[in-house]
Amino acid sequence: MSVLFFVLMTLNVLNLVYLLLLNTTYLVISLLSFKALRKYSRRLKSFSVDHLLGNIGGAPPITIVVPCYNEEPTCVESVRSLLNLHYPDYEVMVVNDGSRDETLARLIEAYELEPTPRMPLSNLPTAEVRSVYKSQKFINLWVIDKANGGKADALNCGINFCQSPLFSAIDADSLLEADALLRVVRPFLENAHTVASGGIVRIANGCEIEHGKVGRVRLPKSFVARLQVLEYLRAFLAGRMGWSELGGTFVISGAFGLFRRSTVVELGGYDTRTVGEDMELIIRLHRHCIEANMPYEIAYIPDPVAWTQCPEDLKILSGQRDRWQRGLMEALIKHRVMFFNPRYGRVGMLAYPYYFLLEMLGPFIELAGYVSVVITLLLGMISIPFLMAFFLVAFVYGGVISIFSLALEELTFRRYQRLSDLFGLILTAMLESFGYRQLLSWWRFRGMVKRIFKGQTGWGKMTRTGFQQRASGTSTGR
Repeated sequence: MSVLFFVLMTLNVLNLVYLLLLNTTYLVISLLSFKALRKYSRRLKSFSVDHLLGNIGGAPPITIVVPCYNEEPTCVESVRSLLNLHYPDYEVMVVNDGSRDETLARLIEAYELEPTPRMPLSNLPTAEVRSVYKSQKFINLWVIDKANGGKADALNCGINFCQSPLFSAIDADSLLEADALLRVVRPFLENAHTVASGGIVRIANGCEIEHGKVGRVRLPKSFVARLQVLEYLRAFLAGRMGWSELGGTFVISGAFGLFRRSTVVELGGYDTRTVGEDMELIIRLHRHCIEANMPYEIAYIPDPVAWTQCPEDLKILSGQRDRWQRGLMEALIKHRVMFFNPRYGRVGMLAYPYYFLLEMLGPFIELAGYVSVVITLLLGMISIPFLMAFFLVAFVYGGVISIFSLALEELTFRRYQRLSDLFGLILTAMLESFGYRQLLSWWRFRGMVKRIFKGQTGWGKMTRTGFQQRASGTSTGR
């Protein structure tokens, strides 16, 4: 019994220390985000998008690369939003990655696509390209049809055919706000050493869409989707903004990022052997630039917005999260030389250890701790003071961080203007730690097990439902 007591209490203390360290790190990063957002908000007051539009004649051309696989419900609406962006010189390049549904047929019909020759400018290895189409209605819309090779392979194909110095990688179910490119390109205009920048990704579930644009911003009716709204706000406004302030941006979301094409081609493009190709590319950019003694910047900008659908089905959500965990593991293990390596500065000494110790190993520590707390409680081996401390750290502290993220949203952009939506998010933040957080830990732990023992690298399934329309409630692309 003494051995069992020692093991259980060790796990309890380890979990308590882990949760305290994790939430305190969130708090510190959130405070840095608050400082950075205030500074950024003051900068925004000194210019308007219209003024920027009138004085951006020298803005670099951009190609938006959109990998598609079985995106029939959303592809037409998503492309429509991309064709209405406010930017002087850009192309939209949709890469159909061997879809088995009617994605290609929908695009051909909606945009009058015709086969048109176009030569690639680089030779990143990809699956076979079947045909290249150009729209007869929109001169800046291209569609590449290729054999299935995965998302990273489709992105590399788009990069090969890209003819602009910058390319933006977005998801096929994403809707960019009209001024998103203008805003996300700013780091490249202000600093010639910028190699990548990313914007915020927001949840479109529940919002009204009209002609490829988000109209009224509304909180989703689904509680599962509301939980993800909260997660995204915490990850982007209270997370990535703070890491960007530290110079430790480790993730630019695959849903919306802007990159210097020449640098990405020099690196060999996206890694097709991982499901976390977006994170792996950013870590590789850091590593390449530091090892080559190149001055560089990887920026996060909080106001360019991409709206995306999130899964409302727990089974699909679980697959997404276990995939994210596998991608995290693959990227970190591949670049393990950076772990607490002073050669890589803040990236090696702060960002990498955080993601390795607290994000990658976290699910195992957290789940083991929850199990040990329950066992010691059932056996009557746990003290009341420890139980209270565990409750405060595991449930109350995390809720405070989430509410702070909501405060950042309200103090800066305030997209959710209805009081009912705000109260709904506050309630969600209070309930999140009771069940949902434990589910996330389990799903991520399952992803770890799959990666370690099965070497699984598949993507899993994501079902699209189409965007809610203001007028009729059905997708205009149907």
